[in-house]
Amino acid sequence: MKLRYRVAIGVVSLVAAAAASGLAALRYEAPCTAAPPVPVPAGTPLMKAVVHRCYGSPDVITIEDVAKPLPASNEVLVKVRAVSVNRLDWHVLRAEPYVMRTGSGIGRPNDVRLGADFAGTVEAVGKDVTRFRVGDDVFGASGRNSAFAQYVKVVAEHWAIAPKPTNVSFEEAAAVPVAAITALQALRDQGRIQPGHKVLVNGAAGGVGTFAVQIAKALGAEVTGVCSTGGAALVARLGSDHVIDYTRDDFMLRDERYDLIVDMVGGHSPVEYQRVLTPTGALVLVGTTDKGRWLGPLSGMLAVLAYAPFIEHRVTTLIAKLNEPDLAFVAQLLQDGKITPAIDRRYAFRDTADAIRYLEQGHTHGKVVVTVD
Repeated sequence: MKLRYRVAIGVVSLVAAAAASGLAALRYEAPCTAAPPVPVPAGTPLMKAVVHRCYGSPDVITIEDVAKPLPASNEVLVKVRAVSVNRLDWHVLRAEPYVMRTGSGIGRPNDVRLGADFAGTVEAVGKDVTRFRVGDDVFGASGRNSAFAQYVKVVAEHWAIAPKPTNVSFEEAAAVPVAAITALQALRDQGRIQPGHKVLVNGAAGGVGTFAVQIAKALGAEVTGVCSTGGAALVARLGSDHVIDYTRDDFMLRDERYDLIVDMVGGHSPVEYQRVLTPTGALVLVGTTDKGRWLGPLSGMLAVLAYAPFIEHRVTTLIAKLNEPDLAFVAQLLQDGKITPAIDRRYAFRDTADAIRYLEQGHTHGKVVVTVD
């Protein structure tokens, strides 16, 4: 065999071995370990927080004493009254799809905290903060993924934190930020919704779906919500003009055409969706129910991006970007009574693992909220 062939075979073998080793490393999960001593000086205030020191099911969650955060000059410290659970929480907990582990940590998590959505009362403010004062009731999303705790600190300027509308409870406010901002950006930014548009929301009874139905109505659209039998009454109550029970009827077989489809479920390819879109219609894929361990929901999003250049309709995906202007927009809709958070179940803080376990089952109608006392 010629030298160049031997070299080529050697290189290919090394690449294959490295790839196999990398894939094995991504799958590896270190065992859970006992909590280390709290590394803070004596006398430092502590708080309770949800912690996961390894990857796995909600069974690996513990509630531990950690250092109470101190706000920097541009931050506010919020005493948390309620938090809500998002799909991201159980994805982070399990670190699935596995590709997440390239950032979250190989074998065990680099960051052991959980939670984005919160609502509570400002406990302290940094010296440069002008938007908030101690005692203000606020809601928002933690960029540090650390809201499942008695206190959370958040950057006050240009981040997703806003005054809590006076006509909603802390539990209702906590249900809003991630889901409502996702729905808003899917409809307005990616979907380019216009008054009079016919909009179909696939997954209308879920956390994002319940807000998508209401925000689409607030923006002047005619809305069709697709959900299971158990969610039909809720979707109708939230204002959907038409409700399709997917267990009894397939919207893909109807003659109706839509200007915009916002899909939280997947299950159909962009090519299939074309038959129920108007000539200028658009598809926005927000997520899928695919729980594959390697790519999970990303597989559906990658399929949309692959199809997009080859079909006539505009198709796109969305990963929401949390920001203060969009949260303020949503807060005004709440204050005006144009949207109402739909809460499926409420849990106590000590039962956070059960709350995440319930959401992971995939049968929620609205949001799951945890009360922090």
